[in-house]
Amino acid sequence: MALIKNNSPVLFFYSNSKKWLAKISKKESFHTHIGVIKHSDAIGKEYGSRLITNKDKYVYLLEPNMYDYVMKIQHGTQIVYPKDIGYIIARSGIGSGQKILEIGTGSGSLTSFVAGIVKPRGHVYTFDVDENFMKIAAKNIKKAGVEKYVTQHNLDLKTAKDMPLDDMDVALVDLGDPWVVIPQVRQMLKGSGCVFAICPTMNQLEKLTMALVENEFTDIESTEHILRTIEAREGKTRHSFQGIGHTTYLCFARKAFFGRDSKKPAEKLEKDTRDTKKSPSKIAAKKAAAKKAAAKKAAAKKAAAKKAAAKKAAAKKAAAKKAAAKKAAAKKAAAKKAAAKSSKKTTKKPSRTL
Repeated sequence: MALIKNNSPVLFFYSNSKKWLAKISKKESFHTHIGVIKHSDAIGKEYGSRLITNKDKYVYLLEPNMYDYVMKIQHGTQIVYPKDIGYIIARSGIGSGQKILEIGTGSGSLTSFVAGIVKPRGHVYTFDVDENFMKIAAKNIKKAGVEKYVTQHNLDLKTAKDMPLDDMDVALVDLGDPWVVIPQVRQMLKGSGCVFAICPTMNQLEKLTMALVENEFTDIESTEHILRTIEAREGKTRHSFQGIGHTTYLCFARKAFFGRDSKKPAEKLEKDTRDTKKSPSKIAAKKAAAKKAAAKKAAAKKAAAKKAAAKKAAAKKAAAKKAAAKKAAAKKAAAKKAAAKSSKKTTKKPSRTL
């Protein structure tokens, strides 16, 4: 029998829309529209029992699960909802003992849920760049009781030169531009490892899919999950007027090897073996020849650039000369016109003889 003690977590449940998650403290109480709820009244009771408030309303004392923690966490960012988390876990096969990479911790809802599944032998390694969000996430993860199975990193993997992890089982990406980190995700995933990305818009989904194909991922699948609540009551069952509609699109894929940039493994191994058997002098000569060819190519490129610059300078000079000549001609014509006008004014008409 699980009894409620001081510091025990309790979900005070009145209805689906009215419930409060708290850690029991003897001196604490809180006021609600259904009356005052005293923490001390819950101590010593079994989970599932009920309290009666001073307004004669029943409140049930439930033991919170991960769903309750996720739905009641402090939001620093938009959270990933359980309806989406459930499919992510099922489709990617997340289980106990796995190593999970998460890029974009956010408020820690997905982090907490996944950590609760991979524990006690597994671990979640989560990365974010916003320290404020990381602090909120740390509080939420601790509140869910899974901080032992989560390691937070303040690191931007988009610009990181060396990847801090390898051989990850699953990668979870929650960024505005998830396609940017797909090459990094590939480096850290094991062969056939899964990646799940959260994409609020279809434009993001399109760019992400293109990046996945480019980086040799297969089994690509994009989905949307709508949860519709039913209010079941005798004689008047109907759809609920409240519910969660569109939250995000999910994109799933697995790491594969397309063989685009290399020959078959056997051929590559044979070539590597031949190369290692070459004498040092031949290898050095080949290296020197390659260096000489590169230098020759660079010199040719430099000469061509110099020639082009000289041609451009000559053209510029010719254009300037032409413009100067045109200006001089215009000036000369203007002077000639002015002289003719002046001469006309000074000439008088002859007087008429009577």
